[in-house]
Amino acid sequence: MLHKGYLEVDIDLSLDLVKEINYLKKEKNAVILAHYYQNSDIQDIADYIGDSLGLAQQAEKTKADIILFAGVHFMAETAKILNPNKKVLIPDLNAGCSLADSCPPDSFAAFKQKHPNHIVLTYINCTADIKALSDVIVTSTNAVQIVESFPKDQPIIFAPDKNLGAYINKKTGRNMVLWDGTCMVHEIFSLEKLIKLKHQNPKAKVIAHPECEAPLLEHANFIGSTTALLNFTKKPENGNEFIVVTETGILHQMQKASPTKTFIPAPPNNNCACNECPYMKLNTIEKIYIALKYEQPELIMEKDLIEKAKLPIVKMLDLSAKFGL
Repeated sequence: MLHKGYLEVDIDLSLDLVKEINYLKKEKNAVILAHYYQNSDIQDIADYIGDSLGLAQQAEKTKADIILFAGVHFMAETAKILNPNKKVLIPDLNAGCSLADSCPPDSFAAFKQKHPNHIVLTYINCTADIKALSDVIVTSTNAVQIVESFPKDQPIIFAPDKNLGAYINKKTGRNMVLWDGTCMVHEIFSLEKLIKLKHQNPKAKVIAHPECEAPLLEHANFIGSTTALLNFTKKPENGNEFIVVTETGILHQMQKASPTKTFIPAPPNNNCACNECPYMKLNTIEKIYIALKYEQPELIMEKDLIEKAKLPIVKMLDLSAKFGL
């Protein structure tokens, strides 16, 4: 039975779960898509690892009959929206998103009504209901280019992340109306601790995700999406030491790509040594095995919502292809 968002099943402790998962993927023609913020063992068994844009693009291309999404709920929704006839599984239905939760559909619909003649650009980190209220979806990879594709005098609402919206406003010189939402992971980095880390590691470059607050971004040598941060660390000319200001799951891929380099997670404003998304970490390799074996929990969405939410996602994918992203 489903228990607290996942299927509760006793597992034979002698099983080689990686071997079993690989067998089930082949037997069921299934694919595992995983976000960079997943635990390292999940990243290592995934068929594709990426950020929100890359995962959406991969979901659109897949020929698999079953998509298991090791990420959070809105990501699995995106996969289902792009593949309405495929079975989409998520290891734990409670793997939500604090940013998505910060934008309730009813409140956002009322917010839209207060700003007539505005087009709505929405960060992909939102629910399908919010996507259905949007004109174009964006990611941290393509947001600046998509905003700049509209005339300067076009009024724009940007939701739900006010930090990303403020960053885009600064980069583009726009004055988008921002919804007041944030990501808990990127909100609690400590500016004081970051400055101290910089002093302790003078050769390290600070690389940060644009969901962080503006005072932290001012200390960054490079700002970009998760994939952009990863690619930045691979280039020899960018040095060998990095302070990474985003969720710590990305460090696994950074270390794999550059084993001789040093990666220091920026600490949050609490007693923890690093900053992890508790929702991302709800997924485990055990839950992935169970989800594939029993094909539960399955993400179910209404056809009408799928059709409405698909339009702005397709616009994003078309624009991303146009810009070569």
